[in-house]
This record gives sequence, structure tokens and C-alpha cells, in this order.
Amino acid sequence: MASRVSKDFIRKKVWDEILARGVARFPLPPHGRIPNFAGSEEAARRILSLPEWARARVVKVNPDSPQKPVRLAALEQGKLLLMPTPRIRSGFILLDPKLVPRRLYSYAATIKGAFKYGRLVKSLGELESLVERVDFIVEGSVAVNRWGERLGKGEGYGELEYAILLEAGLIDPDVPIATTVHDLQVISYRLPQDPWDVPVDIIATPTRLIRVEERPRRPPGILWHLLPRSKLEEIPLLRELAKRQRT
Repeated sequence: MASRVSKDFIRKKVWDEILARGVARFPLPPHGRIPNFAGSEEAARRILSLPEWARARVVKVNPDSPQKPVRLAALEQGKLLLMPTPRIRSGFILLDPKLVPRRLYSYAATIKGAFKYGRLVKSLGELESLVERVDFIVEGSVAVNRWGERLGKGEGYGELEYAILLEAGLIDPDVPIATTVHDLQVISYRLPQDPWDVPVDIIATPTRLIRVEERPRRPPGILWHLLPRSKLEEIPLLRELAKRQRT
């Protein structure tokens, strides 16, 4: 419980600061969200300069507002874009830029547009038939540090998405994971971490690119003994994975 309180304290401190400094963008207030921030376009451009990004054919990007420039760039560069649906309740959305009119890429890079122009993938079998491997992941963050330790908004869905894709064999355990944040979200001290937390390799801000040199080990997949039953009940993909393990 102490770790939980500490995480919440850090989140609130970051949300308060980016709001007070005037760098938070709509939707406001940033509290309770992956905060949208001034300079998200510049942070995205730093991701696009990476050789890991250039090599990637399939990228998974979270659906939050500050990562929209990354999603749009993926479509513009002809990459397959995988987006999780809210709370992963309906699985993932796969966007193939060849199937989206170019003039609508910007709309398709939003969650509403993705539902309209992407393919809703509700089962692991279908996802495995459509995607051989996800080559690069971009996550949103509330706070992150130079050790690659990351805090999301506290619901754990980004971690579950990683674990689901890992259990399905669709990502390598060391798949490059990046995050785009404002410089104010880069914390100078260690962050409390739980066993299911997934550290990042690369941090892109409007002013700099940070490569994590000694990130912690990532979890080996879904930690079933720590998974709340509520998550299993609300996410069909988790139930599908649990059934696979029993057979």
C-alpha cells in the first residue's frame, strides 16, 4: 500500500506542475490522464529519428492525445498501426494505411477515427493471423526517469497490453519501448515500481532524447497470481489467454 500511495503522490505532483507551468493542453485538467503537453509534436519527431523506428513495420501506440503525432507519422510512413481499445475491453484496433484515404490519416489517428477506419481485432487468433510481430511500442506516461522506470495514470492497462502481446508471442521481451513526455515529466529520482511494471528504453521530450542505459528487467508476461479478478472478468483477451494455459 505504501508503494501505491507514493505513486499517487508523484502523479499528482506532476499533474499539478504541468498545469501550473502552463504546458498542459486540452483535455484539461491533466489530472487522471496521460497528460497532453505543449511540444508533443517535437517529442514525436525525436522518436521518428530513431533507427529502431525506421526499421519497424508494425508499431503499437497508445491512444492518448499526446501520442497522436506518433500515430499519424506511423500511417504517413506506411506502417501498420496497432492501438488498444479503451481498457482493452474490445481488444485492439489495427490500422493499415493502405486502407485509409490519405486525407483522413489525421482523423484515423484518433481513437474515434481508428474505430471507424481500422479493423477491430477481438481475439488473439485473429490478431496472430494479421500481425507477425510488433516491432516498436510507444507508451504514454505521467512520469518517467532516466532508469526507464515509468508511471502511467494508475490503471495498469499499458502493462497488460505488453503482457498480452508477449504471452501471444507477438513481441520480443526486449522490444524497443519509447515514451513521449514533457521535460517536466522526467523525474530525477527513482520511482516506486511493482512487479508488473514495464520499463521503457527511450524517452523523448520536446528538447532531448534519452536512451536508458540500465533499465530494470521486464515482467515475463501476465503475473496471474497478482491479476485482479475484475481485470480477468472485463478483458476477453485475458480470459482467452487463461483458457489457452489450461489446455
